[in-house]
Amino acid sequence: MKLTDSDFALFAVSEQFRQDRTQIDVRWKELQREAHPDRFAAQGAAAQRVAMQWSVRINEAYQRLKDPLKRAAYLCEMRGAPIEAENNTAMPAAFLMQQMQWREALEEAQGEADLQSLDDALQVARRELLADIELKLDQAGDAPGAAGQVRALMFIERFAHDVASRFEQLGQ
Repeated sequence: MKLTDSDFALFAVSEQFRQDRTQIDVRWKELQREAHPDRFAAQGAAAQRVAMQWSVRINEAYQRLKDPLKRAAYLCEMRGAPIEAENNTAMPAAFLMQQMQWREALEEAQGEADLQSLDDALQVARRELLADIELKLDQAGDAPGAAGQVRALMFIERFAHDVASRFEQLGQ
């Protein structure tokens, strides 16, 4: 293994969106045990520094692989379709309308039931986007199409945090 290997190669999993989270978790623990700096204490400071670099690299890869949004963005980047969320905010008109409706619903929410209904709608949209991303990345080979869906999923994740904040405000 090399520090420059892909996250998928490092974790010995297929280079695809669909992953078994348990397998990723188990492999992360194995890799951390192998690279733990304490295992290299007798070999000196240089060996411990290298082990620390490996530990950092393993943790970074783990954070990307275990999170579907990060994993999808990583795959899109690897396949030549960077997300570029800061520069590319283009969305289909239907999704823009949906965003506006969700924002209005959040502003008009009167209580927990309204917020729960909105959160439920977001979870359905999230599942649909994840299924479409999987289809585009794992079957259709459409990284640019998946990148657009990743940008939409990024909005949903941010908006879900806004909804969660409103839930917290109600609880105070």
